[in-house]
Amino acid sequence: MSRVLSFGAILWDIIEGIPYIGGAPFNVAAHLAKCGVPSYMLTCLGRDDFGRRSLAEMERLGVQQDYVQFDSEHPTATVVVSLSETGQPSYDVKDNVSYDCIRVDEALADAVAGEGFAAFCFGTIEQRRPVARRSLYNVLERLNDAHVLYDVNLRLHYYSREIVQKSLEHTTILKLNDEETRVLSEMLFEKSLSQEDFARRVRDDYGIATVLVTRGAKGCLLVSHNGVTEFPGVSVKVADAVGAGDAFAAGFLAGLCSGESLEQATEFANRLGAFVASQRGAIPEYDQEIRNMIENNQAC
Repeated sequence: MSRVLSFGAILWDIIEGIPYIGGAPFNVAAHLAKCGVPSYMLTCLGRDDFGRRSLAEMERLGVQQDYVQFDSEHPTATVVVSLSETGQPSYDVKDNVSYDCIRVDEALADAVAGEGFAAFCFGTIEQRRPVARRSLYNVLERLNDAHVLYDVNLRLHYYSREIVQKSLEHTTILKLNDEETRVLSEMLFEKSLSQEDFARRVRDDYGIATVLVTRGAKGCLLVSHNGVTEFPGVSVKVADAVGAGDAFAAGFLAGLCSGESLEQATEFANRLGAFVASQRGAIPEYDQEIRNMIENNQAC
C-alpha cells in the first residue's frame, strides 16, 4: 500500500492545562495511520519525558518510527494553546527545540528518496532554523514521483516570503486556510485576491497541480485541472479547532493514495476535518460514522 512521510514537529499542546500530543506534521501522520495508510515521521525528539511519551504515542497510534532522531541538548517542544469562545486556537510557540534540530545529510536524503514514498508532507514553522531547513530541502530536492503536500500553517512571525516561495517551488499540493490565502496574496502578489483567484494564480505561477483552501464552517475550495469545486461546510458543534486542518490534509492524502478522485478525496477530508473540530484535542477517537466512511467508501 502507498506510504506517506511527514517531516517536522512532534510536540505537546497544553490545552487548559492538559497535554495533548500534536504538531501539524504528527497530526497528519497520526490521522493517516488511523485511516490505514502506512505513515512515517521524519522528526527529532528531546531525550526527556515528553520525548519518551511521544514514542509511546507513536506506537499506540501506529506511526512508524524509522526516521525518528534524538537530541540531548534541546527539549521536546510544548505549546500553550488558548481557545477563543468559538474554539479557535492561538499558540504560544517555543523556539530552539528538538524539531529545530532535524538533521538530514545527503546520504539520508538519498535513502529517504529511494524508499518510494507516495506522498511527502511538510509545513512552514520547521523551516525557521537553518539546520532543519537545510534538512528539508535535502529531501525535497530528491523527490521525483511523490505527491508533495505543503500544509502552510503560518505561525506567529515564523515565516518569510523567501521560505514560502521556496516551499511552493517544490509543491504539488498546496493546502492552506482562508486567512492564509489573504496573507500570502499580499505577500506574493502584493494585492488582495479572492480565494479562487489566489488559487488560480499560485497554480499558474508555481506549477502546483492542486490547491485546497479550508474555510472552517464554510467548507473548502478545491482548485485543480478539473476546475473549481466548492464543498459546503459540515455542521458540527465546535469543541476546539486544534488539528482540524491537519486532519483535513491527512484525509485528502489518504483518499488520493487509495486511488480516489480529487473530488472524492476532498469530500472525505472535509468531513474528517469537521469531525475533529467537534472533538477535544487534535487526534480524537473516530466515531462510527467516520469509521464507516473509511470502510465502506474505501477512502483510506
